[in-house]
This record gives sequence, structure tokens and C-alpha cells, in this order.
Amino acid sequence: MRGGHADLPLHYGHVPPWLAQRMSLLGGAIIETIAADYGKAEVIRKLSDPCWFQALGCVLGMDWHSSGITTSVLGALKKALNPRAQELGIYICGGKGKHSRQTPAELLAIAERTGLPGQELVRSSKLAAKVDNTAIQDGFQLYLHTFIVSDEGEWAIVQQGMNDASSMARRYHWHSAAFKAYTEAPHTFIYGKNQGLILNLTDPEATATKTGMLELVKEKPAHLLPEIRNLIMPGHHDVKAKDVDLKRLGSVLAVAHERQLHDFESLLLLEGVGPRTLQSLTLVSEVIHGTPSRFTDPARFSFAHGGKDGHPFPVPVNVYDETISVLKDAVNKAKIGQSDKQDAIRKLSQLSQQVEKDFIPNARLEDLIQQERDNSWRYGGQTVMGKAQPPKKKEGDQLSLF
Repeated sequence: MRGGHADLPLHYGHVPPWLAQRMSLLGGAIIETIAADYGKAEVIRKLSDPCWFQALGCVLGMDWHSSGITTSVLGALKKALNPRAQELGIYICGGKGKHSRQTPAELLAIAERTGLPGQELVRSSKLAAKVDNTAIQDGFQLYLHTFIVSDEGEWAIVQQGMNDASSMARRYHWHSAAFKAYTEAPHTFIYGKNQGLILNLTDPEATATKTGMLELVKEKPAHLLPEIRNLIMPGHHDVKAKDVDLKRLGSVLAVAHERQLHDFESLLLLEGVGPRTLQSLTLVSEVIHGTPSRFTDPARFSFAHGGKDGHPFPVPVNVYDETISVLKDAVNKAKIGQSDKQDAIRKLSQLSQQVEKDFIPNARLEDLIQQERDNSWRYGGQTVMGKAQPPKKKEGDQLSLF
């Protein structure tokens, strides 16, 4: 098990209702698909990966680099998943500010319904917060704490602190150890460089392989953190070429827009889906099915549905709605044994990776972004400032990255 943290510029503001509703629908469908295809444990594992979490926020249309992704994504998932928690077996507790303080009561209520060891879960929640707020004194004061737990007892913790002096936020990710039966408390680890020390938040009687809080606070954070997967997001709002793997992005656009690739047999089931929606679905497919190494450039996923602040381009609301419709239809059909459409969506990411092997991008990212902005009004483009308008100057030829 590995945890991690992400450093993000503090970004104030709000999520408009038109986006919040869509984030909940698409985020819920993505999590449900992962759970159906790979199991609840994979949902927990992915949420404990800071790079994957950032990519999820980008594909949902949030500001690609900012601290607001954390609160908004977790809020959207809680709204989507908790009403169906008993069916899906995944529960989300806590949240921002006062909601974080409700975590213990929520965990105990879940334990009452599921038979999970509530007091141990509460203890894990409190100790994780204590570690990131106190034991690791890095200048970030926690203001958000979310505990995600499956009915099998595996859990992830996502919490975020802010540093007013640096105008940065830091998001911490935790993941319990995998186990077959709940015979002992779940373990969250921080690996120390060449130390052999493991932090166990729930078992003070730990042996040499499991140490408690007192062992952790003896070590300097610099010795404990190098092995944790970290993500540092830049301060600039616009998406730059250095933020995106153009070979990966170009292969996605090729799959979406090159006609000869549409002969790929599995894509016939997506007939009628326009190229722009296919672009979004390919990126959604990778969020669902991609391996951890595919999320080192989360900004790439903002090319699915843009960002609410207009970076890299306004949210194409019509495309967003069609993406939700296709994915939810695939999920619903899979429940009755008709998994063809889900298989087709899965193969979008596979096809993208195949194309990527020999792909050479031949266009500038800035030109691609400008094309998306010029066409945004066609797709119902919208930001927190309002609806996208047609460009004043005459549109040029369609850009090709392939």
C-alpha cells in the first residue's frame, strides 16, 4: 500500500449548480463502473492515488490545478454514492469544515448497519488527521477530512490542509492495507527511506513490522516522505505544453477524430456518438481503466470537459451531458447482462494506447486550446462567468494533431 500527497495552489470560489449536478452524475457513473469491473477495493485504491484523483477532478470539469478539486470532487461523489451505499458497498463520510467533525458519528452509523468495527475505524480517522496535522509539521492546517470505506472494511482517507503564507494547499491520501477478512484493524502506512518503519494507526501493540504514533513522531518528515507518491501542481491557471504529455493527448484526439480508426469493430456500438464526445469518452475510459502510470499528467484530462474557470476552455455542457448519457446507459445495460457498450468504452482507452506507440504529435497545444475555445459555443460552452460566445474573427481550418 502506498499513500501520497498533492500540493495545489489555493483557489477560492464556488462550483455553479449546472456543473455540480453533472459532476455528481458523471463521477458516480465512473465509480460505479470501476466497482463493477474491478471491485470495491480498486475504487478505494484509486481514491488513495493523488495523481488519479487529480485526473478524475479534471475529467469532471474542475479547475485542473487548484485546491478546489478536492472539496468539489469529494462532495460530488458523496452526493452520488451515499444514497446507494448499501447497493454499492461504498460509503463516504466527513467533508469540509464542520462536516469533517461528523466523521466519527457517520462511521459508527455505518458500522451499526454493516457490522464493521466502528471504534477502530473512528480511531483510524482521528489518528490519520493527527498525523497530518501534528506529527508531520509541514505548515498545513487541515480543514477537510473525508473517510471512504467499503463494506469489506478497506478504506481510504483524503484530507487537505492550507498554508496561508504560501497560498498553497496540500492534499493527503491514505490507504488501508488489503486483507481478506476483518480480523484486525486496517493499516495505513508511511514508508520511511531506509528506515524499515511503518506507521500503523490502529494497533498500539504493533511488532517490528507495525509501529505506532510514538515511533512516527521520532522521525523527521524528510525521512518519512520520500517514498510517498507526490504531485505538485503549478500556480499558473492556463494549461501549458509542459503540463501535458502531447503524445498521449494526441493519440486520444486521433481515436476521436480520425475516420479510419472508427472501423475498429468494438467502436461500432458507439455509432452516433460525435467525435467531440468520443474525445471525452476516451479520456473517461482511461480514468476508469488506466494503470497508475497513466496519470502523471492530470492536466491532459481537462481536455475531456474543460474547466469551470475557462481553462483550458469552457465546459462543453452538451458534450458533458452526452458523455454522462452514454456511460450511464452502458452501466445500466451491464446490470442486465448486456456489457457490449461497456466493453466498447473500455476499448477506447486500449485503442488510444495502441495508437500512442507510434504517434508523433505535429501541432502546438496552444493551437488545440484555441480551437476548443473557438468551437466551445457550438457545444454549449459555459464557465462561471457565463456562456461561451462565437469567436469574432473568422474560424480557420480545423486543427490536426495527427
